[in-house]
Amino acid sequence: MTRVRIAASHGERALNENSQQTPWCRQAAAVIPRHLYLKSIGTTLFISLFFGAYFYLLKDPAYPTTVMPITSLDRLIGFQPLALPMYLSLWVYVSLPPALLATRRELYGYGLAMTGTCLAGLIVFYFWPTVVPAADIDWTQYPGVNFLKSMDASGNACPSLHVATAGFSGIWLHHLLRRFGAPPWLLIFNWVWCIGIVYSALATRQHVAVDVLAGLALGGLAAYVSLRYRAEKRTTDYR
Repeated sequence: MTRVRIAASHGERALNENSQQTPWCRQAAAVIPRHLYLKSIGTTLFISLFFGAYFYLLKDPAYPTTVMPITSLDRLIGFQPLALPMYLSLWVYVSLPPALLATRRELYGYGLAMTGTCLAGLIVFYFWPTVVPAADIDWTQYPGVNFLKSMDASGNACPSLHVATAGFSGIWLHHLLRRFGAPPWLLIFNWVWCIGIVYSALATRQHVAVDVLAGLALGGLAAYVSLRYRAEKRTTDYR
């Protein structure tokens, strides 16, 4: 086990040294194919299991459902059906950080952290089920959003796991891009995408502001703890 850790540490150290010489795009292109089957199958399986648990809790929570309050921010941001593609882009976005991880150890650590984030939200959904207030909108006029509403039913509202996983992925992606030495425009693009997903949760009326703030808190805390643990683990392995 010690030899494995030392080997993994040497691999990460070599990656950091190479990042000082190799262009970021070539580093990313070299990392993405590594453990491709594990990344693709693992991501697909995780999303499938998550949706299974999510939809189960929509139908069978432990207690009566609470309607979330509407704030001034919710009134400020009007319904925008064109935000739907950005909302759905989350499932591409969350696939990017694991695609940029180089070792199995990193993948397992990331997967556990993301699982913990989602599990925390699901536990809240089970014991404190919530729903978004009904909006005075004829959803049949917006087929795409109407289909989303028929699937999700605007339940399991707080904390918004849509926002939590976007925030978690955004922080991790920022960390990985910086490790590759990515240019500032790409770091900005990452945050614009992340913020767009968060905004779309309000603009599609899938969530209210309280849900979004709770989701940001959950995702941010989980990302901070997981990255801090990762840094401490790497420091210990280098000794």
